[in-house]
Amino acid sequence: MTTSRWLAEYAWLPEDSEPTPEVLIEVEDGRITAVTPLQGSTGPEAGVEVLRDATRLPGLTVPGLSNVHSHAFHRALRGRTHGSRGDFWSWRDRMYAVADRLDPDTYLALARAVYAEMALAGVTCVGEFHYLHHRPDGGAYDDPNEMGAALVEAAAHAGIRLTLLDTCYLTSTVSGQPLAGPQRRFGDGDAVRWAERASAFQPTDSHARVGAAVHSVRAVPADQLRTVADWARSRHAPLHVHLSEQYAENDECRVVHGRTPTALLAEHGVLGPDTTAVHVTHPTGADLTLLGDNRTGVCLCPTTERDLADGIGPARQMADAGLRLSLGSDSHAVVDLFEEARAVELDERLRTRRRGHFTSAELLAAATATGHAALGWADAGRIAVGARADLVTVRLDSARTAGVPPVGVFFAASAADVDQVLVDGRVVVAEGRHLTVDVPAELSASIEAVTPA
Repeated sequence: MTTSRWLAEYAWLPEDSEPTPEVLIEVEDGRITAVTPLQGSTGPEAGVEVLRDATRLPGLTVPGLSNVHSHAFHRALRGRTHGSRGDFWSWRDRMYAVADRLDPDTYLALARAVYAEMALAGVTCVGEFHYLHHRPDGGAYDDPNEMGAALVEAAAHAGIRLTLLDTCYLTSTVSGQPLAGPQRRFGDGDAVRWAERASAFQPTDSHARVGAAVHSVRAVPADQLRTVADWARSRHAPLHVHLSEQYAENDECRVVHGRTPTALLAEHGVLGPDTTAVHVTHPTGADLTLLGDNRTGVCLCPTTERDLADGIGPARQMADAGLRLSLGSDSHAVVDLFEEARAVELDERLRTRRRGHFTSAELLAAATATGHAALGWADAGRIAVGARADLVTVRLDSARTAGVPPVGVFFAASAADVDQVLVDGRVVVAEGRHLTVDVPAELSASIEAVTPA
């Protein structure tokens, strides 16, 4: 039995609109067993003797952050795609060049460094939208799930939990053009063969779970969508899908199917309470109604959506329609869930020219509890008895946060202000340093190994 006691200067507790000062958090075998606010207490818990063995956490302690949408290998593109004009589609060509150079060993090294960078940023769980299944020529590895296994191992080395969202990717266009070039390694031929391969991967590691993903309506023919959805639901696993990220996707879907991508997914049973739609940057009003009626969640990735010039989605309208909002860093142009969270509010200000769309507590929920639930870890993302002991402590004395009230941290702090991270009760980051991974060195080496000359 492993026990520990932590005294948070401030802690953000469930249902509270702002942080609570002086909170004692007790942990046993990776779970929170007691949460006791001490300020104003006159009971025995206020005694000095009781607190003698508690480790003090100066700053603001929040639940572990959840990065719901990741493509780990995209991290190799940071800072390398800005030399000329273009859009998502021209950026995608650069991304495919990196994808073409990855193998299980180089992917393990890169993902380990990327997941450790996430840990430094306070991320305790990641959803990896994984479609690099096969060899560059499209042939299977001896173990058809070797690339997925590399990601599971990478997360273990980095000390965070992983939901591997095994992605079905079969065609290159909505009209059904075959995969070609670097895309060939993404495909399994059809959804039945995708399901057979995905079913064969059953990691026993306690830090990893397997979910499913429909890459997009471009990549999965309409008559095969239900196969993926049924596979996920038969396993009570999360199901994710890229949705309406660009106008071109919407336009082509209307031409081919006579309806929007959202309507097509609804027709074929993809939407639902266990489904998370990623981006949803260009929905119609009817799309939002369909998503809300089906209780589908939405993962917003603001730093990627702005980096790729995709546009600004109607986040407040989504929330008002009943959509559960979560956050992802997607292409990792930035790995900073504080930045993703405040961008939800700030992008709404740009879109509407008005302030005050989301409270700090709403942004906290999107970055924590809602995100963990979207990845199948509903017992994480809260500082509460019975929850996983994921604790992220943010400094309140940095150049960015000095003088900022704790309630304002999501509008002031950055990933660089994360001081300590516990995942399932284990210290992974202390004093702003990862305990087992030299993150800058490993990022440099692993990116150099896969970057085209």
